[in-house]
Amino acid sequence: MILVCDNTSIADHFHRMISGEELIEVEDENEDEDKPKGRKKLKPRKSYGTGLKGFAELWNQQGSEVTLRIDTELLAQAESEDPKATKKEAAEELRKIVATVGKPGEAGERIRCVVSVNMLSEGWDANNVTHILGLRAFGSQLLCEQVVGRGLRRMDYVAMPDKDGKLMLSPEYVDIFGVPFSLIPFKGREPKKGPPPEDRPKNEVMALPERKQFEIRFPVVEGYAVALQHNLIKCDVAGVEGTRVNPWDIPTAAFLRPQVGYQIGHPGAYGGFGFEPVDREEYYRSVHPQTILCEIAREIVRGLTDASQSRKEKLKQQSRAILFPQVLRLVGDYVATRVENPVHPCEIGLQSYAQRIVSLLLDAIEPDDARGEAPLVPRLNRYKPICSTAAVHFKTVKPVQAAVKSHINSVACDTKSWEQAAMFQLEKSPHVVCYARNDRLEFNIPYELFDQPHVYEPDFLVRLANGVTLIVEIKGQLQGDTEAKHQAAKRWVSAVNNWGKLGRWDFLVCRDPQKLTGLIADMV
Repeated sequence: MILVCDNTSIADHFHRMISGEELIEVEDENEDEDKPKGRKKLKPRKSYGTGLKGFAELWNQQGSEVTLRIDTELLAQAESEDPKATKKEAAEELRKIVATVGKPGEAGERIRCVVSVNMLSEGWDANNVTHILGLRAFGSQLLCEQVVGRGLRRMDYVAMPDKDGKLMLSPEYVDIFGVPFSLIPFKGREPKKGPPPEDRPKNEVMALPERKQFEIRFPVVEGYAVALQHNLIKCDVAGVEGTRVNPWDIPTAAFLRPQVGYQIGHPGAYGGFGFEPVDREEYYRSVHPQTILCEIAREIVRGLTDASQSRKEKLKQQSRAILFPQVLRLVGDYVATRVENPVHPCEIGLQSYAQRIVSLLLDAIEPDDARGEAPLVPRLNRYKPICSTAAVHFKTVKPVQAAVKSHINSVACDTKSWEQAAMFQLEKSPHVVCYARNDRLEFNIPYELFDQPHVYEPDFLVRLANGVTLIVEIKGQLQGDTEAKHQAAKRWVSAVNNWGKLGRWDFLVCRDPQKLTGLIADMV
């Protein structure tokens, strides 16, 4: 909150009323004790009491000033609590506090109210102003604009979809009193038009320097380096995410009714046109299941060889000839053991199922390092290869839950129970050293689905007592891309473990947050 006063007397009065702080004169302790009492030099000292009733959060206390007065008179008589500091140094300290209002880790981070007399310059860039109160005459448009401009810095730059799905910045408002808006154009809230805008005070989520021991570092993976020198591959088919052929998603038959044509006679005698059944029986008769397996294997081989752009086309053709029988065997094993198909074997030839199988196996296949191939390793961002929880700092209107075993002070909750339940389990688990919610953490796992690049954001990063960093996904209802995301996470873990510079990693999917502690205990 900002109060703009007309003169120093008004500023001093409001500062005392709000903060409960006032200056009193006391005898200088450094003065000669032999001097008469009335001749000793008096020095101003701060006295703290009760401020404005109902606003205890604005009361100043010893060692904790949240309401600040700033004007030329105060700068002239500024004195620091440090007895060795000069008046010039004390004035600079006061200016520094004003310049860093609302900035974490700076001198002004605790300030909640500023009482000023024309001391807020154009360069003052605090972005947490919520209220402005004018206690003076505003006789020019320029002066009004300067005062109102103190509240124009945005707090949140995260775009959210509106009702039409378009990404927009949410509106932010400042309550301004005592400034004549008739001088300048403005747009206020439109009454009785839909729900009121969401401008509640924002909760600050940030990494705490005093919890440095809970910092979690992770690589920024953009892709993977695959160098098949001998064209030898391996794949744990049993560990690959499964695929289910669901006739409810893609019907196996339909009935069509002709939209054009004519019939002779009265319409009531015929009852309209009949329906024509359309199914895939002809497709089942004309396509052999082995043909589908070969096509899937061919797409996978193409993906493996195209990943190496440096190879010439002749070398790629030679690699494909060696890789194809290996991949075809893996595809056959996968379809036989990991595909749930209650319909016809040829159903997996439909594009949605075939592309899903291609994506899953491409993420699961690795170079066979046991037979001389170089292991799969991650390709890191060249400008920012490593990130950590120390970079988290944002404001949100979502409800937050305070965290203890975390480098980050709070967790923003998207739902009413899932995040809270998972946090409770992580906090009480003896196997968990620390954790972090993946919210503005920029921890992404790249993957492809239907030949389109995507990124996957798991829910939590958890460091266990045995040194393993666990990627935790809290998942209730399965969606169409769930299997591809989970397989991409397994590939990420394998590559980062082969890289080996940030310890061991693992991946865990939890269907019920209440069982998270038990699942972690089983892994340890």
